[in-house]
Amino acid sequence: MHMKNIQHLGSSVFLAMLLAFSAQSQSLKIMSYNIRLDVASDGENAWPQRRDFLAAQIKFYEPDIFGTQEGLPHQIEFLQKFFPDYNSAGLGREAGGKGESTHIFFDKSKFLLKQSHTFWLSPTPDSVSMGWDAACLRVCTAVLLKDKRSKRQFWVFNTHLDHVGETARQNSIDLILKKIEVLNTGKLPVIFMGDLNAEPGSIIITRLEKEMKNARTVSETPPFGPSGSFNGFKFEEPVTRLIDYIFVSKSAGVSVKKYAVLSDSKDLRYPSDHLPVLVELELR
Repeated sequence: MHMKNIQHLGSSVFLAMLLAFSAQSQSLKIMSYNIRLDVASDGENAWPQRRDFLAAQIKFYEPDIFGTQEGLPHQIEFLQKFFPDYNSAGLGREAGGKGESTHIFFDKSKFLLKQSHTFWLSPTPDSVSMGWDAACLRVCTAVLLKDKRSKRQFWVFNTHLDHVGETARQNSIDLILKKIEVLNTGKLPVIFMGDLNAEPGSIIITRLEKEMKNARTVSETPPFGPSGSFNGFKFEEPVTRLIDYIFVSKSAGVSVKKYAVLSDSKDLRYPSDHLPVLVELELR
């Protein structure tokens, strides 16, 4: 065979291999964000004063999927209007869908919603109910998404654990892990995010790390940003308390390329009392 033909053949094979690898791998940007509920007592940090900057922040980073915590119905409606290119799923934790929710937003040009579930973190998860020693009603939202291009499917779970009840937090994590097992019959990749009201080394995080990969600790590049995620609107103090997380399946097909806690501010104010967590994943 002529040398030029051999070189051409080699280039074609390489290109085919490159395209095949590209089709088999998929990059995703995921954000978890406690947006802080709308309460007038927050004064200069109340929702009307910060909502535009918060939404613009999310838009700038262009996550494929983002999960919110603490959003009241009118706050979620604001985000739904601000992000017309995203669909969302979730349900308020109180009767009639009122109250705070754990909504999941996803780029509708990229993903199809196959299933959506919201369950209560309690012994009776299928109905509005308080769990164990919790101070508040708590929920978890789960969606099964299908990528339109690759046809790959994966699960996303988003929650907000109780801030008071230690038993509630522990039992809630056990319940969520059980729900993942029950819903994920196809052993698909799982992304789990939320405000867990638990710091690294706690029983909650240790329990989770036995079952899933903590995006911060397995990121292939060093974590970027503050060591913590809860700022309490205290702009002048270091952010060191980490209670917001993103976890992924231990499957070899899920890798964390980048991890960051975003400390963007405007006029010496944060857009929320939590900083959002952003990760870049690769599904293979």
